Amino acid sequence: MNIYVANIPWKASEDQLKELFSQYGDVASAKIIMDKVTQRSRGFGFVEMSDDNSGKTAINELNGRDFQGKNLVVNEARPREERPARSGGFRRNDFN
Repeated sequence: MNIYVANIPWKASEDQLKELFSQYGDVASAKIIMDKVTQRSRGFGFVEMSDDNSGKTAINELNGRDFQGKNLVVNEARPREERPARSGGFRRNDFN
């Protein structure tokens, strides 16, 4: 089960997030999303648990729970939506 976790403290590490969720079952991975420019945490991430029952228990137990001074927002991750490609700039002919 893939779990979305928001309101993660900036100072939290992926290992700490994994340790928190491992209280409820086997954690396959824990990933905190980093800003591409600043390389700082964006305050959210994803935890993948090997079994759905453990994942649901973790969601119920950890949603709203204090973690390093912030209340986590925890729910089942939704599939990523396809987005149209964004234009990366302008073409020379745009100004003619």
